[in-house]
Amino acid sequence: MAGRVGILINAFNAAEAVQRIRAAEDLGIPNAWMTTGGTAPDALTVFAGAATVTDRIVMGSCIVPTWLRHPVVLAQQTITIESLAPGRFRLGIGPSHEPAMRAFGVEWRKPLTELKEYLITLRALLHEGSVSFKGEHVTIEARLAQPVQTPLLASALRPGSFEACGELADGAISWQCPAGYLIEQGLPALRRGADAAGRPVPPLIAHTPIAITEDREAVKAAAARQISNYSNIPFYRAMYEQAGVPQQMGEVGDDLIDALVVWGNEDRVVERIKQLLADGMGEVLAMPLVVGGDRDASLDRSFHAVARAAAETA
Repeated sequence: MAGRVGILINAFNAAEAVQRIRAAEDLGIPNAWMTTGGTAPDALTVFAGAATVTDRIVMGSCIVPTWLRHPVVLAQQTITIESLAPGRFRLGIGPSHEPAMRAFGVEWRKPLTELKEYLITLRALLHEGSVSFKGEHVTIEARLAQPVQTPLLASALRPGSFEACGELADGAISWQCPAGYLIEQGLPALRRGADAAGRPVPPLIAHTPIAITEDREAVKAAAARQISNYSNIPFYRAMYEQAGVPQQMGEVGDDLIDALVVWGNEDRVVERIKQLLADGMGEVLAMPLVVGGDRDASLDRSFHAVARAAAETA
């Protein structure tokens, strides 16, 4: 059973990623998350490797871009990980965004429709064992020898995608969304989707950049290096606008840092994580920002803070 606090694993290669997942488990962190994007190590392949050297930690993808893999391929990878780590995997999928997918020759159109078709077909195939479907983006007829109950989550950025997650997914994974926006926009939209479908409201996994430092300038520098590219993407700029923190292209303003990044000493970061959970987040997905010149030391501080937050909210 997944806990309510997890950590994003960023690594230079697959071997380091597996090592960091194992280190997270040793510290008592209940959930490890990884993205899959560009030419970085593939999260699902890493999880298969990590499954053989861990016993308890729950692994989740945040996210696997849907445009690049047919639902049958995702199902194959899911049942492989499930056989290696039963009950310790959550599949998070999403359409990513147009600039990233353009490099792969994707014809970017109706991403929300595409996401819904993936959720409908993958849920049927994984949870029921068979599916037959022909849509605008997905055509599939497949059967599994044995269905699996792997939770199927999806990315959510604007209210429409939160509603889709409420209707069709086992959870919504936010990305770069300020806490106020999630409380005022994300959670109500998630609830609307669930109510319309007559199902329980799934959890919102709140992606939250963290930095264990009291040096504001170091936080600003880390944010400029690690998250400023999102303000170049139209969907994110629109979300920042709706959240009341509009950004210039390629910049991370002080207002966004205050709204988005959890930073300070360990006590303050732990308390902020606990407050996010109290405000209605189903889980906090902490993304360590590397501050200062010592990457390993910075990540170690973040891992220990997340482990403490996990222990205090268990």
